[in-house]
Amino acid sequence: MSSTGNGGGERRAGTAGSAAARARLRRATRPAAPQPEAGRRRGTVAAPAARPVQPAPTLALPEPGPRSGLRSRPGRPFPGGPGDAPNGPGAPPEGSLLDMLKVAIAILDTAGRVVLWSPAAEELLGWPNELLVGRRIEELIPDQEQVVRIRAAIQDTLRHGRWAGYAELRDRDGVPVAVDARISLLVDGDGTPFLQVNLAEAAAVQAVERDLAVRDALFEQSPLGIAILDTDLRYTAVNQTLAEMNGVALEDHVGRTTGETLPERAADEITSIQRQVLATGEPVIDVTLASPVTTRAGYRSISYSRMTDRSGRVLGISGTVMDVTERYRAVAKVEHARRRLSLLNEFGSRVGDLLDASRIAQELASSVVPRLTDHSAVILLQAVAHGDDLPRHGHDRRTSLLQLGTASVQDGPEVEVMLRRGARITFAEDSACGRVLRTGVPELLSGADQLDDVTYPGDPKMQAARDLGVHSLLVVPLRARGIVIGLLLVSRAGYREGFDRDDLAFTVELADRAGSSLDNARLYARERTAALTLQRTLLPQQVPQPTGVEVAYRYVPGSSGTEVGGDWFDVIPLPGDRTALVVGDVMGHGLRAAATMGRLRTAVRVLAALDLPPDVLLRHVHELADDLAQGPDEALLATCVYAVFDPATARLTVAKAGHIPPVLVVPGREAGEPTRTGGPLPGGSGRILDLPSGAPLGVGGVPFESVELKIPEGSLLALCTDGLVESRDKDLDVGLGRLVTVLQEPHASIQAACEAVLDTMEQGREPDDVALLLARLGHGQAGTPTAGWTLPAEPTAVSRARRLVRSTLAEWGVEALTDTAELLVSELVTNAVRYASAPIGVRLTLGETMLVEISDPLPDPPRERHAAEADEGGRGLELVRRLALRWGARAEGIGKVVWFEQALPGNEPDES
Repeated sequence: MSSTGNGGGERRAGTAGSAAARARLRRATRPAAPQPEAGRRRGTVAAPAARPVQPAPTLALPEPGPRSGLRSRPGRPFPGGPGDAPNGPGAPPEGSLLDMLKVAIAILDTAGRVVLWSPAAEELLGWPNELLVGRRIEELIPDQEQVVRIRAAIQDTLRHGRWAGYAELRDRDGVPVAVDARISLLVDGDGTPFLQVNLAEAAAVQAVERDLAVRDALFEQSPLGIAILDTDLRYTAVNQTLAEMNGVALEDHVGRTTGETLPERAADEITSIQRQVLATGEPVIDVTLASPVTTRAGYRSISYSRMTDRSGRVLGISGTVMDVTERYRAVAKVEHARRRLSLLNEFGSRVGDLLDASRIAQELASSVVPRLTDHSAVILLQAVAHGDDLPRHGHDRRTSLLQLGTASVQDGPEVEVMLRRGARITFAEDSACGRVLRTGVPELLSGADQLDDVTYPGDPKMQAARDLGVHSLLVVPLRARGIVIGLLLVSRAGYREGFDRDDLAFTVELADRAGSSLDNARLYARERTAALTLQRTLLPQQVPQPTGVEVAYRYVPGSSGTEVGGDWFDVIPLPGDRTALVVGDVMGHGLRAAATMGRLRTAVRVLAALDLPPDVLLRHVHELADDLAQGPDEALLATCVYAVFDPATARLTVAKAGHIPPVLVVPGREAGEPTRTGGPLPGGSGRILDLPSGAPLGVGGVPFESVELKIPEGSLLALCTDGLVESRDKDLDVGLGRLVTVLQEPHASIQAACEAVLDTMEQGREPDDVALLLARLGHGQAGTPTAGWTLPAEPTAVSRARRLVRSTLAEWGVEALTDTAELLVSELVTNAVRYASAPIGVRLTLGETMLVEISDPLPDPPRERHAAEADEGGRGLELVRRLALRWGARAEGIGKVVWFEQALPGNEPDES
């Protein structure tokens, strides 16, 4: 029996009423076991077992309600579930589309009677086979209109061989069921026609058609590239979008792997992702890769997931590919901007506290390599580097430029030639550097021709740049206050992409920030130079070496990160070969602190000339605090230590005003005879002098007190400011202890001891000024003639003092001084006898001058009077003033000392 097409409804001659066909129709009215599959032929209908032909009874429809049969049994479990038996050999996979979409088959004769009724039909409509075979199909149609349509469909099939359409049948419960029907004409070997009816529930068919339509729309019309791959990772289907992305035709994808379709480098990475998804079942979503097609540079987002059927069997993987070039570039642009903003912030933080132009230039050069460029150079005007004033005229080829900052991604002789730090830069006026210096307009140079125009023809630095493969360069001005103060040169080499306008704009922004920092450093350097010059001018230009004292000193200005401070020191010779040693520190920095330091030092020197005790001197300086302050609204705040050493008595008197204490090192017994000036320091036992702290000058509230010490021969006294011993993370005692340790060691000289002390300063100390004063204290020069007496406060003391002076000067061989010395001693002893009530001291010392000292217990200093012509007295001190080289008075103990000096013969001062 064969199927006929439309118009094939005519029956074969001589075969329409064969007995065999009628017998098969009769047998079809009773159930029979189906013949083996192998016994059937395509296009034939197996004849059912024969049974007596009976009139077709009217089909009795049961009342609606619970029904028996297949429709009333529990539904089958989900395909592939635990209730299914394993598939046998050659069996279709469970859970396939045919299991989901039930297709019922019925065989009708030409009169519309049911010959065969399949189990699927029983499940669809609930009618068992034994109730329908031999009955007209019309009895399942709920209304007459549908009956007419079915009859017309049968006739149409008999004429044309097939019919398709929708129909509405009634199930066993009387419920109408919409079905999608397909009727085909079948003819057996005897020529007997039959009608094969394929029925499927219309809703299920429409759902499948809708799903297929959605699939077609997504697959064919999607802007995404879609691919389906089998378990061997070979393409089974791709859409046109993916084919165009890959640049390979649709038919050239099917049956091939990704490695056979795409370039090898790109395919390896994609294949690895596909294998991972197939093996693990974990989807990969939105992985961005570079486009594998070199003709369409860009980026793609790929996603893959594993496909399984309803029974869980792995079918392959599906993938989507989306062109994300624009998105990637937009994100990259945002990230690029973020990195550049980060670079600006990082550069600002790195140079924010720098006030050295060279360091700022180096930080600028280093910050852009390698993130922005491969090579960089910062070129500054010499005025900026040295803290001078900016030039008022335009720049030309005579402008002095220094290359102070360099950085590179590589090393080598070419880099050394192109980026030699500290090199002096010259250029032609019509070169790129010359134009940018004159106009302040940045330039972007590309190619060998433009790179030759950077400085001047034949410049070895540009030849080195060509050897390094430099192909793109930016020349950007460094500006401050509208003036170009230097240039920033950045260049890219090798395969790196050349600079664009965005790079130029960013570099200009970075250069503007750097220009402001460089100008601040220039201004600071100028002010610091001025303050340092002022401070050095105000410090002692020549330090004397008094009798019995060897002095060494060091002054170290603060680092470039801090302004000049107010640290100072002084060595002041006093009468009687005594020496005042002073170290002080004015709080604050800059020009004002330096000026205040100068005023304070001057006040101390003036008061020292009055030969005041240390505590009295500090009190007087404190009383002058308002006049010495930096301004009317700013109070003076300074610390100071003042020490007076008398080599004749080996006594040291010290007082301090809030200053760190001095250090005294006493030589040990093993040191032997103390060395003289210029000799080595033997070392010894050191200690920190315990002195009353006193309040800083300008604070008040704490009295100043002096401490007097007996000093062994050759002892070393150290006075310093807090910048030497203070640090951020350690106590002051640690720094003082380190100072004591260093000074206890032997040193080749007192100058070497100064250097050793400075070498031990910690790197983490406060970056403040340092003033250090070392003094080796002796007992005067060997062989210096000295004589002294104590006289009672009686009138006879005057004549006795004259005799003692006369005989002593004759013994020393300086009789030329006798007359003047006797007269002046007589006047001073007479004053002492008149006003004092205790013994009077007389002492003579013959050194570079002859010193005469008269002491008494009366604390009030003598006052010089201007006697009238008729006055008998009041001319003693006037005689002393006129005849002595120098004279003065000082407090000593509870009393005072009045002294005068006489020049030795041949050493008289030139009065011309």
